[in-house]
Amino acid sequence: MSMYLYPSFSSFLSATLFLSLFLHLSLSQVEVYSVKVACKVASRFAHTVITSSALNKANSSQEVFFEVDLPKTAFITNFSMSIEGQTYTGEVKEKEKAKKQYQKAVSTGQTAGLVKASGRKMEKFSVSVNIAANSNVTFILTYEELLQRKLGQYEIMTQVKPKQLVQHFEIVADIYEPQGIAFLEAYGTFISNELLPLVEKTVTDKKAHISFCPTMDQQRKCPGCDGTLIDGDFFIKYDVNRAETLGDIQIVNGYFVHFFAPPDLPRVPKNVVFVIDRSGSMSGNKIHQTREAMLTILNDLHEDDYFGIVTFDHHISTWKDSLTKATTGNVSEAKGFVKGIYQSGYTDINGALMKAVDIMMKDKQAKKFTERSVSMIILLTDGMPNSGVSSTPQIQENVRDAMGGNMSLFCLGFGNDVDYSFLDVMSRQNQGLARRIYEGSDATVQLQGFYEEVASPLLSEVDLHYPDNLVNSLTTSHYKQLFNGSEIVVAGRLTDNSLDNFLVEVFAKGVRNRQTGTTQHASAQEWDILYPEQEYIFGDFTERLWAYLTIQQLLKTGTAEEKGNATAQALEMSLQYSFVTPLTSMVVTKPKTEEEQEEPLIADKLTEGMRPSGMGEERRGEGETTSTSGVSYLTLDGDPHFMIELPEQEDALCFNIDDRPGTIFNLVRDQLAGVLVNGQTIGDKKVAPDGKVNTYFGRFGIVHQGLGVRLEVTTHDITVSQNGKQAKLFWSDTVTKDRSLTVTLRDSVRFVVILHKVWKQHPYHQDYLGFYTLDSHLLSPSVHGLLGQFYHGVQFEVRDMRPGEEPEKPDATMLVKGQELTVTRGWQRDFSWDVKNGENVPCWFIHSNGNGLIDGNHTDYIMSGLFKTV
Repeated sequence: MSMYLYPSFSSFLSATLFLSLFLHLSLSQVEVYSVKVACKVASRFAHTVITSSALNKANSSQEVFFEVDLPKTAFITNFSMSIEGQTYTGEVKEKEKAKKQYQKAVSTGQTAGLVKASGRKMEKFSVSVNIAANSNVTFILTYEELLQRKLGQYEIMTQVKPKQLVQHFEIVADIYEPQGIAFLEAYGTFISNELLPLVEKTVTDKKAHISFCPTMDQQRKCPGCDGTLIDGDFFIKYDVNRAETLGDIQIVNGYFVHFFAPPDLPRVPKNVVFVIDRSGSMSGNKIHQTREAMLTILNDLHEDDYFGIVTFDHHISTWKDSLTKATTGNVSEAKGFVKGIYQSGYTDINGALMKAVDIMMKDKQAKKFTERSVSMIILLTDGMPNSGVSSTPQIQENVRDAMGGNMSLFCLGFGNDVDYSFLDVMSRQNQGLARRIYEGSDATVQLQGFYEEVASPLLSEVDLHYPDNLVNSLTTSHYKQLFNGSEIVVAGRLTDNSLDNFLVEVFAKGVRNRQTGTTQHASAQEWDILYPEQEYIFGDFTERLWAYLTIQQLLKTGTAEEKGNATAQALEMSLQYSFVTPLTSMVVTKPKTEEEQEEPLIADKLTEGMRPSGMGEERRGEGETTSTSGVSYLTLDGDPHFMIELPEQEDALCFNIDDRPGTIFNLVRDQLAGVLVNGQTIGDKKVAPDGKVNTYFGRFGIVHQGLGVRLEVTTHDITVSQNGKQAKLFWSDTVTKDRSLTVTLRDSVRFVVILHKVWKQHPYHQDYLGFYTLDSHLLSPSVHGLLGQFYHGVQFEVRDMRPGEEPEKPDATMLVKGQELTVTRGWQRDFSWDVKNGENVPCWFIHSNGNGLIDGNHTDYIMSGLFKTV
């Protein structure tokens, strides 16, 4: 539920329920009459254009929203919006320059906005614009990506959520693959048997055309309904033919791309050590799902594989002191060991990896494995190192030195608390890769899926050689291994555009020992004939594919010495080819309105190292987040737990306030903005047997002095007052069934209040409220209060991490506001994304009612009334 506070109370009162449901307002007043997704694929390089047109049917201006989910691996290349014949086009700029423009807009009071979000496979581009009455707007977003082959197929995924019936709805894809299309399937998670015939596929030898164009009646959930069936994911999956050659080469306009995935190669035996985190933070579902996944993975080992298991908390344990052949008996014994893994203690990642490397190297030196086998270590962890060596750069150096290029490291980061960038860099330094495993019911499937990708190595030490005198600016051409179902892609720039023959040599180790071969390129003259009208995508796709690959690889440069030059080159290419990468931003200037100046909107590229939900993010739905730069995010939930999330420091602070039930605290006070928020605590129904007195927030008072509006929120109802008039809503009303209330103070901050329902017959606990702040940067620098004093950030430093009273919660020393405080690492539940279950956010806990962190003492913030300032 969303509530908007406007100057005129009478207009608010006359349409309380209508205005409180912004989604309903948007859908009834703004008609999205056209949505088209057009994807064109040339040799795995996909170019997607999403176009959406909307009409404001109201007799007053309305905010129109455009949201698109796109793959994480894609780069946005263009965005524009056309309003009544005037087009506003995005411009790709260096991120720091875009950030300065953003901050300048914020400092002048403009809402310079959020334009990014992330899910498991997708990211969100989101923008809104104010449209005059009876006016049209058309949004166009373009992005590009290289389709990655996994488990023997390529996948194009399009998320479609129009939220209403659309007069012209269309998904169209054209695919051209010179090697020929081996198979192709297209389907949608939302497509019923009735809609299935509308998915049209035309597949010839090298071309495919797919379309899905339902009419408005075919989109309806039921005859006469306004609800739409179009809500979910649309997939296209395919693979190409593979001849007994060294791959396929395409040459267009002075650039080449080489796809290498030879068919029918026998698998190479592997030597693998599984390193499993069993520290205290792995408790609950994590350790259970890890055990389940490991039991399945052990079943999938081949008899010629060798394997070992290392488990760790602050102690290191091994199943056996050396690797063991994967016979039926050994696998069965290992399963018994896995079933006995239970969590406790701290996290010694360095010690565990050193032990795994030591086992592998001793067996290698003893020539236990065949020379043609592939060696790897697979690490699964959910937290940060807090035992043994805790410095992540030192751990990376230790692991790199110990492995010495003799094996690969694959890291699986379980959940959102893990230091993913640490694992990512460490994996790449050792010829492997990292993958995030999301907490959820399917975590076991995710673990098994990752293992399946690396379970069957086909070749190792793969080197692809090209004529030195004909090729420059080559992307990576050495790969530690090639796995079954994957593909190696190499691209480069040619110095001679009139080549008749292009010699390629491939060297690799396989079952048949050293593999070598040569090939020459196929003619590329047919491109212009095939798609003369698509000169943009098919005319220079090899150059853009080369640029895409080069930037991706430059961004993954691991060593500090190389990183500076690589970053500069990646930035230069990102700007040259208009790619929104982690180094650039898309700047879109929103048009002026009568009430607002021009606003820059900044679209950034998220990296997997950014936490997918939590810090600095506004929750919207499952797997979706939006990020705003340079401010802190304040939450208040539970037994009053205060949490300060600091995106720029990638960390969070939390503290409790303990006082008697019924106490009223000032949370936010901004005299310049005229905003006041107070909160009153409540206690349990009665004191629990352990004697602990729990307090929660049960009532909030929110004041906007400029509007003369007061809002009171309790666990029962919501009351708005202005000039002696009142409007009341109840949490039991259908409009509030999601148990969350968004309060938007016009031209200012937004607050979210969440109702936590407790079983009515519970002997002790009762319903309570949570409080979350969005857009806190819109408040003035003088804002204060228990929460307000942190809206513009707080500087701190943490050092001397050491064991605490609980194994999974280490202590440390924090330097903040000129003081040294003893703090404890812990977790705080954040319910803004998932109202029912919440999510653990790691934070540093400040003891003694936040003393040393908050200004003054907590009693300084006690107020005499819910709407009082003293």
